[in-house]
Order: sequence, then C-alpha cells, then structure tokens
Amino acid sequence: MKLTCAQFKKDFLSEIETLYSTSLSDTSTIGQFIALGQLVRRYNSQSWTRTAKFYRDHHQKQVYYFSIEFLPGRLLASNLLNLNLLTTVKKGLTELGLDFETISQAEPDPALGNGGLGRLAACYMDAMASLKIAGNGNGIRYRYGLFKQVFMDGYQVELPDDWLHHGNVWETRRDNKSCIVQFGGNVWLQPQSENTEDVLAVPYDVGIVGYHNDITNTLRLWSAELPPSATYSSQDQRDRISEITKVLYPDDSNSAGQQLRLRQEYFFSSAGVQSIVRDFCATHHGIKLLGKKVAIHINDTHPTLVIPEMMRLLMDEHHCSWEVAWTLTTQVMSYTNHTILQEALETWPIDMFKKLLPRIYQIIAEIDRRYREQQTPIFGKALVDQTAPLGNGQVRMAYLAVIGSHSVNGVAPLHTELLKTDVLRGLYQVYPERFNNKTNGIATRRWVQLANQPLAQLIDQTIGSDWRRQPDLLQMLLPYQQDDHFLYQLGQVKLTNKQALAAYVQRTMGIKIRTDAIYDVQIKRLHAYKRQLLHVFEILREYFAIKDHPQQPVVPRVHIFGAKAAPSYHYAKAIIKLINVVADMVNQDPAIGDRLKIVFIPNYGVSIAELIIPAADVSEQISTASKEASGTSNMKLMANGALSLATYDGANIDIMQAAGAENEYPFGLKVNEVYDYYHRGNYHAADFYDADPELKRLLDSLIDGTIPGIPTVGREIYDSLLRYNDEFFVLADYRAYVTQQQQISRDFQNQPTWQQRSLANIAASGHFAADLAVARYADDIWQVPHERLN
Repeated sequence: MKLTCAQFKKDFLSEIETLYSTSLSDTSTIGQFIALGQLVRRYNSQSWTRTAKFYRDHHQKQVYYFSIEFLPGRLLASNLLNLNLLTTVKKGLTELGLDFETISQAEPDPALGNGGLGRLAACYMDAMASLKIAGNGNGIRYRYGLFKQVFMDGYQVELPDDWLHHGNVWETRRDNKSCIVQFGGNVWLQPQSENTEDVLAVPYDVGIVGYHNDITNTLRLWSAELPPSATYSSQDQRDRISEITKVLYPDDSNSAGQQLRLRQEYFFSSAGVQSIVRDFCATHHGIKLLGKKVAIHINDTHPTLVIPEMMRLLMDEHHCSWEVAWTLTTQVMSYTNHTILQEALETWPIDMFKKLLPRIYQIIAEIDRRYREQQTPIFGKALVDQTAPLGNGQVRMAYLAVIGSHSVNGVAPLHTELLKTDVLRGLYQVYPERFNNKTNGIATRRWVQLANQPLAQLIDQTIGSDWRRQPDLLQMLLPYQQDDHFLYQLGQVKLTNKQALAAYVQRTMGIKIRTDAIYDVQIKRLHAYKRQLLHVFEILREYFAIKDHPQQPVVPRVHIFGAKAAPSYHYAKAIIKLINVVADMVNQDPAIGDRLKIVFIPNYGVSIAELIIPAADVSEQISTASKEASGTSNMKLMANGALSLATYDGANIDIMQAAGAENEYPFGLKVNEVYDYYHRGNYHAADFYDADPELKRLLDSLIDGTIPGIPTVGREIYDSLLRYNDEFFVLADYRAYVTQQQQISRDFQNQPTWQQRSLANIAASGHFAADLAVARYADDIWQVPHERLN
C-alpha cells in the first residue's frame, strides 16, 4: 500500500491519543508497540476483507494447513515488510524521536512451537499468502506456549511463557465461529451421544500478509473455553478445559499427560474440520464438491484425527454413506511425515482412546476392519497386521494418516527414501502411488530480508532487488566470487552481524566475545540424535589443546548454542547441564583468555535465531545419518553465508549438491553404514574409545573430576556412550568430525577464499525458498492455482 511519512506520523499520534488519552512522550515502549500494531492492522484490514471476499466469490479451492505448532516469530517487521511500509514507518518513527528496533523488541515472541516443525508451518503460511494461494492455518492458541527457559546452576528450568500478558495485537476473536468439541460419554450406533464433556472451541484469527500483493490469509488458533450452556461447573471442570490449550507438549510420560496430549490433538482437529465443513456448506451446494474445493494438509502425525473427524461429520451430520464419506475424505487429506523416529510416530493405548473419543474410535475401528478386509487377500495377513491403524493394543496415527490420505510426502529425498524402505515400508507396498518428496523450504523474507538487512542491501546493490520476489535469482551472485571488492563487502556484512550478536551476548550474559573469531553455531532442539554432545567433545578438545600448549597460536573460536530440551527428557537436560558447566570452566579460565568462548543463549526462539544466524560462520548439522528428516536451520544458516559442517543426513545432502560439496565440510557415517551396523549388530563403542587416546581423555574427563561439578551427569553421559553402546554413533564419527574442524580452522585464515565459499552458499540458497517448496505442494498435492515466481 502507499503511505507518506507525514500521513503515518499523523495516524500514529492519533492512535496513541485514541488508545491512551495522552501524548506520545507519556507512553511506554510496550504501549508504543501496541499502538503501532493496532495501526498496522487497520492499514491491512481492507486487504483481509477483500481477500476473503475474492476467495468466496471465485469459489477458490481452499488449503487448510493443520499443525500442532506454529512458530510465527514477531510479526511487526514482517507485516510492514510485506505491506511495503517498513522504510516509511522506520523513517516516521525516527522523526518522532523513536527507534523502530526498540519498539519491535517489545513485541512478545510467541513460543507456539518447539523448533523446525512450527517454524516450517509459519514459513509456509507466509509463502501461501505471497503466492496468492487461498491458504489457512489451523492450530492451538496456547496460553503459555512451550516454556520460558532459564538456566539455574547450569540446569534447564522451565517457567511459564506469559506471552499473552499484554494481549495479542494481531489476533481477532471470532465468537460467531466457535464450535463444540465433545469428549467421552456414550455413543449409540444411530449415532447419538450422551453424557459427553463439551468444550467450546473459540477461534482467534491472525492475518498472514502476502508480500506486496494485497493478499491476507488467515491463521486460526483455537482456544478451549467452558460452553455457555455450562451454567454450573466445578473448578475441576474449568481446569480440565483450560488445560487443553494451556501449554504446548505437556509431559506425556504418564497416562494423565498422554490423555491431555490426545485431548489437545482432537480438540483442534475437530474444531478445525467443523469450521471447514460449515464454511464450505455456507458457500457451496452439495457436499460432494468438497474434494474439489477443500484441501486439508496434515503437518506431521499430531492432526491425524482430522481424518476420522471428517468421516464423523460427513456420515453423522451430512448423512453420507461410508463409501461417499471415505472417497471425499481421502480426496481432501494429504500428509507430511517429518520423522523416522518411532517415538515420534505417535501411538495411543486403545483403552484410553476408546474412553476419551468413543465415536472417533468406532470410525477408526471400521477403517481398520475395511483396510484388513481389502488388503489381506492382496498383501497377506502379516503385512496388513504390521500396517493397520489398530495393532498391539494401540491406535497408530502415522498408519492412519497414510491410509486416509491421497498423498504422503517426506521432506528431503533421503528421508522420503527411508520412509519407503524402512519406516513406512509396508504401506509403501500397499500405496506406492501416494508417496512423493517435497523438500522443506524457508521464508527468505524473514531469514534474509529482515534478519540480515546488511546482506539484503548488499545483494540489492549488486544484482538488483528482483531476488526478493524470485529467490532463485540469487544465482546471479556467483560471478562475484572473483570480485575482490564484493568479497570484502561480504566480509564486512558478517562483521557487522557479529558485532550485533557480541553486543547482545555481553549485555544479556556478561560474556565478552571476539568478532574476529570463528562463530561456530548449533541451534536446534536438544535431542541425543542431533548430537550436541559431539560438539561438546570438540570444545573440550580445543580447550585441552590450549591448556597443553599455551604458547601455540590458535584460531579463536566462539561456540554458540541455542536449544530447549523437552521437560521430561532427562538425558537431553543432562547434556544442557554439561554444556553450561564446560562453558563456565572455559570462559572463566584465565589461561584461555579470549581464544575460546562458549555461549549457550537461553530461551532460544525465532527472535534469538534472527540474531545468531546472520553472524554464523559455521553451521553445525551433525545429526546421526538417517535421523534428521530434513532440517531447516541448515537452510537459514546457508542463506546467510555460513558453511555447513554436516553429516550425510536430511537436506544436508541437498545443500551439498546445490552449493557444491567443496563449499561445505561433510563428514561421518553414511546411511548405509549406519544401517549395516543395525543389521549386523556389531557396533562396539568401546573399540573407538580404546583406539583413540584423545577421545579416551575426553570421555574420562566426564568422570575423573577434570570437569568440576558433574559427578552424576558426567557418569550418566559416559555410561550412555560406553556401557549402553552409544546409540547415535557419536564415537564412530568423532575422528572424522575433528578432522573437518581442524580444516575449518586452517581455511578460515584465508578470508578471500572463505568468502568465496560463503557466497556459493548464499547464491544457491534460493533453491530452498519456501515459495518454491509451497508451489510444488500446490501443483502436485493440493491442486490449487498460485502466482508464478517467474
């Protein structure tokens, strides 16, 4: 939209006066943010209305993206960028004596996701709006999100993340779109329900602004409330209902936690599907058009209950036969699998499931019966038993998702291949035509244009600004690998970003870090398979090397971590304690000085990532080969010029192919070698320990008092590697990892060559843009029109 600086200032001052009945000088930073957010919403309100009317009038096919996580990050700068108002607003605020960055940082960063899954969903929502796809998000409006992470004595402590303390300026409550979700009770075959526990699902809509195109899509987040009919209710009932949307991923290590997680999943799945069918019937005649006008996408297994819920609505409320309902449901549904880890495929005890969701269980039981009846004559009882929705006393969500969808995709070529040959092998034999690959992508608008404005400006000056709309045009940077002046400027951009991160670290953590050091970054969820432990061993190796040879010159390093561990994941929390203890030991050792520092930034989230990623030199992507489905931090770091230190896992392989393996640092076991160990059962971690004195010293330091203050944690980690045989092959990959780390130190000293390789990554990063990924979903799976990128 078009807006003059003078008009903005007038509007902003008017908004301040309207909201607070006072002058600008008498407002707080949070008050200024709320006023600015309200104003931006008003600027965009007509676009949101026009978009909905356009989709409705043109009977445009709607895509509904269901995800238990959405990690949108702060939306102020993103909305202004997409509205083409960012420069105007920054200038206007400066003229009013205010600082845009200060106001922006007052915005809460909603922790409505745990990592890559939720951030991918947010990137895809941004891409759908920017491609003019009629895209809608469906998720949960968590009152406290994941948790606020603090460190106490090196341990992770989880505090409530009160992100809604000042409200959410971007959301609109839609009471008239509320739904009733039913739990428990008795179900009769008519079907009729009685004695159910009813929960009111209230939607809060957030506008998702497209990039410079007057499109605003909707992210709908559901909140659980007491129904109006519940005039008399106990405190226990109120608590049970509010608990549904209180926190993301409640501890499911016990039966009560499992039941709560299942209630969450059905709650937003049911509310979302009810809303979709209701809106469809309001604008279309005849339910049989549903498959042509609606696409529902299941982002990982958590929303799989949309399948039986759709069947329930079609049969119970719209009186479709089973055959018609099933045809429509499978036409509508598509499923993205994000993991090969068995514990993440989700299963629920049948007894618990049947009691909590009796009608949904009846439908799943019938899906199971018909699947067995149809497929057993073709594929045999053994394979069908292995792949049916019900088995071993469990409801198996991933299998239900495959059976009830017309498309099943992995998120990197290697991952998709592993789904076919391992994780979902039996179902691939039954439905080979359903399986396809859609490699993940990231929103370069947020991760380059916003997070790294110095780089974005340098690119504009060099190849023009069309890359902002067509990310594959970043390839035009490749000829500048031989331009010494450009490479120098690229190095200065990195220095500027390092200075910003260093200032933040000193201000918030009291740690002073050099800006000429290698910034070696590992930012992701804390999990044993992601192998933060391998990174710790490299830090200890560097520490011992300096202690042993204090006069020997070293290339300075800053090792940077950002990670949260699930509250019930004891081993991951032990690794956090280890990292923090090692950080204290190294950072406070006067013999080390500023040659080696460790920075573990607490409460990692989108906003912190936006600060770390542009400053990174090395991108640690060191998961055990075959365990990471794709990864997206690898793509964000690549787009900002970091070189990958990476295993042959997930999308790391695609990054090596796109940017050139010579511009990365690959190492470690490959998938076939990992699987060979599994099949032969001949991996012996102790062999690596015994054969490598340096590695032996590192492991022994966990238990011999070298590292102070970790007698229990150190022993637990030591035993996990030797006594319990190193489940994720940390010791097998150690020597190859160290070899590449040593090569990095040598290579970093030749800055012109390093910047050439950095540029190769930036130039190839457009290949992993969310716009391109979502366009492939639109063409191949959802069958919806979209704006072309070229």
